[in-house]
Amino acid sequence: MSKFIDVSHTVESGMITYRGLPPPVISDYMSRKDSRDHYAKGTEFHIGRIEMIANTGTYIDSPFHRYANGMDLSTLPLPRIAALEGIVIRQAARNARAIDADAFLGTPLKNKAVLIHTGWDKYWRTDQYADGHPYLTRAAAQLLIDRGAALAGIDSFNIDDATDGTRPAHTLLLKAEIPIVEHMCRLDDLPDTGFKFFAVPAKVKDFGSFPVRAFAIVW
Repeated sequence: MSKFIDVSHTVESGMITYRGLPPPVISDYMSRKDSRDHYAKGTEFHIGRIEMIANTGTYIDSPFHRYANGMDLSTLPLPRIAALEGIVIRQAARNARAIDADAFLGTPLKNKAVLIHTGWDKYWRTDQYADGHPYLTRAAAQLLIDRGAALAGIDSFNIDDATDGTRPAHTLLLKAEIPIVEHMCRLDDLPDTGFKFFAVPAKVKDFGSFPVRAFAIVW
């Protein structure tokens, strides 16, 4: 029997995802009480409102996030973000922040969702989450491209070193049309292989990033 494993954070009002960016604000557009005036007796609905930036919770970056002419959310091919064969690269026991190309050597990556498990999600919604996080080096990003990865994901604050303004991992991966999923969680619940991965955003035109319900189906 297959099992579903959710590897995305819950979006909540006031939640900070990325230090310096505003949190989502969730409220009623129409409350259940107010809706009763519009429907038959005993019938009520809730219509919610959410104001948030695109980079909230567990989200996907499409090429448009980095490149004006890149694929946006509405043109991301479903085969690159849904039902992908997944693989987890275990880096939680590393001694350094930088995850280099040698972490992937000898591992088949072609057409796979490559999920990097750092264990950094344990700091989610704490002050430490934004400081000293693990990230991919330029060489590691290039190896993912050379080995034909379909998608890259990480359970860290950023797939890049946030102090490096050139953002080499984003720059290389998104240029190669490899979507990136950041702020994942519970990757320790996944097996190393033997699962399908999904990270499908809303189909929004001229948008580069958006929250996803990232999950795996394990068999």
